[in-house]
Amino acid sequence: MERPTSYFGRHVFNEKAMRERLPQDVFEQLTSAINGGQQKLDSRIADVVAAAMKEWAISLGATHYAHWFHPRTELTAEKHMAFLSVDERGTPLEAFTGGELIQSEPDASSLPSGGTRSTFEARGYTAWDPTSPAFIIPTENGGTLCIPSVFLSWDGTPLDMKTPLLKAITAIEERAMRMLRLFGNRGIRWVKVTVGAEQEFFLIDEELARKRPDLVLCGRTVIGCLPPKGQQLEDHYFGAIHPRVLAYMEETEQELHKLGIAIKTRHDEVAPCQFEFAPQFTEANLATDQNQITMSAMKRIARRHGLRLLLHEKPFAVINGSGKHTNFSLMDSDGHNLLEPSTSQRRNVQFLAFLGALLLGVSKYSSLLRASVASPGNMHRLGGNEAPPAIMSVYLGNALTDVLNRLEEGFPDEIPTKGLMDLGLNKLPSIKKENSDRNRTAPLAFTGNKFEFRATGASQSIAGPLTMLLTIWAWGIEEVTNRIESRLGNTDIADATLDVLRDVAKESMAIRFEGNCYDPEWHEEARRRGLPIANTTPEALFYYLIPENRDLLSGLNVMTDREITAYYETRLEQYVKTVDVEMAVMADMISHGILPSISRQIIQEGSALEKAASLLDDGLETWKGHMKTLCGIKEALLQKLEELKNFRKKVKMEELEESASFITEEGLKLMNEIRSLSDAAESWIADDLQPFPPYRDLLVIH
Repeated sequence: MERPTSYFGRHVFNEKAMRERLPQDVFEQLTSAINGGQQKLDSRIADVVAAAMKEWAISLGATHYAHWFHPRTELTAEKHMAFLSVDERGTPLEAFTGGELIQSEPDASSLPSGGTRSTFEARGYTAWDPTSPAFIIPTENGGTLCIPSVFLSWDGTPLDMKTPLLKAITAIEERAMRMLRLFGNRGIRWVKVTVGAEQEFFLIDEELARKRPDLVLCGRTVIGCLPPKGQQLEDHYFGAIHPRVLAYMEETEQELHKLGIAIKTRHDEVAPCQFEFAPQFTEANLATDQNQITMSAMKRIARRHGLRLLLHEKPFAVINGSGKHTNFSLMDSDGHNLLEPSTSQRRNVQFLAFLGALLLGVSKYSSLLRASVASPGNMHRLGGNEAPPAIMSVYLGNALTDVLNRLEEGFPDEIPTKGLMDLGLNKLPSIKKENSDRNRTAPLAFTGNKFEFRATGASQSIAGPLTMLLTIWAWGIEEVTNRIESRLGNTDIADATLDVLRDVAKESMAIRFEGNCYDPEWHEEARRRGLPIANTTPEALFYYLIPENRDLLSGLNVMTDREITAYYETRLEQYVKTVDVEMAVMADMISHGILPSISRQIIQEGSALEKAASLLDDGLETWKGHMKTLCGIKEALLQKLEELKNFRKKVKMEELEESASFITEEGLKLMNEIRSLSDAAESWIADDLQPFPPYRDLLVIH
């Protein structure tokens, strides 16, 4: 059997492929541009690169190329162009120029812009991002060369998720370099943001999924009553992987390996039919692209196995939903993790400075973090024992919390990283333990040498949350660096940093919380601390418009003020349209499925009741009561459907913000009322009359 090492990266135009196919001088210029983050190359170099890229792609069966980009839909987009063309003599040839590599011109009018474009303003540009390697998505009849790109309006306004991310990466890496130089690291050539995104997902039978319009059109169930067995026995997490699922995972991993993506872990998650893939850490921009590639591959391969992939944050109402824990850190050119505690006091001073910078940033801009994970799907996870995105807080663990609390006494000579845990069993070795326990309820937690942001939704592009996280951290690094520099003089760097960190420890007290973030008492405590609390998506999205958040993003050149407004409007519009689709699907399923099933059940039961009454002189009151209940449910559903119809008309007549407000305050409540009635009816409908596969069938892999 072919080992992964023999085919890893086969479908990626990576450094190995470039070195093999490019002239040495061109290779060096291209890699220099990549490492320097430049996106412009002279036409001669671009032509050479394009020719080599084309020949490499054709050798692997590719027939088309596409600029592959991230519009503000949380998905990716691509416009396929054929290598094949015909010259004036009718001779077929395959061509790909440097100009075609660097730039393409897709229609920009039909993708979300947040009001920055009109329908008639169609011109847009995609521009090659050489910092992320091109790759091939193979098909049965060939394949497509995908070129990672940014997406811009004709006037240069970004219309994508990648451009702000690249700017945020630049902002933090430049400021991290400045802080490192302040601490005497003169030989450091670069700093990179490293990221690993843990992708949670559900798998269900494709045949069953196709019979549910809500799963097909919404990615989640809008109706459905509790199954007899959900996750109450806590027997699914880390359980033995079902053979059918394992076969799917293995094929997915193989394809991802060819695309240069190393999956390090796979396992069953908490809920039935829920699983997780976790990749190896890589640079932030590449990690973002790879996560989008991963989600696309997972969907495609699931169909081959007769499975449907569900990435919605809450596909089933009564069990845990799915997130995407986004782990991040900073790495310098000497291979040092800047969030790694050390036995060296000098390096610990530096470590605490970077740590304090993030704490300071989150303390001031936690609302921006909350906004970054506000989505239609993520709102359904609020309050569940799975993610607490309503309030942003930071968990550091006992050891680091103690260090910050005792800074008045000076720096510790050593920050403990790991100790030994003696199990007291002679036959088993001692195991290493971290300096603190983990807190799975915290939105942002320090996990030993990195931070884990747990509030990202499973279907989200990590570009949005990362952009805000890195911007906030970049500001914090600059602020801490400025404060340290202002105290330097007769004071050495350690004492100056100690002085600054004392202030940071005090200023970040409100945002630091070591307890259970799922506890309702935390909400009361958060209010006392003055922390922002947003329980709905519209509330959270509004945080983008807060003047201090706008000033931060524009001041660090991540987004202009116009782009921020557009970003806000795009995401709010996505929320309104998503819920409206769910309302329409719910109405359709009730009207054409649940109501007719109730009628058939009433007819069937009524006939049986009539026959039973002819045999008995009295009684049957419970049975009659049951029939009355079913009739009452149908009447109530008909009334609620009429309310829903009128409500949707009302919403469509309002402006965007008013529509969002109505949906949140009235629409979701009405949907919950309809669902309760529908689920009650479902519990009484006979199996042979059920219009849709129930939860008890969906949540089992056969």
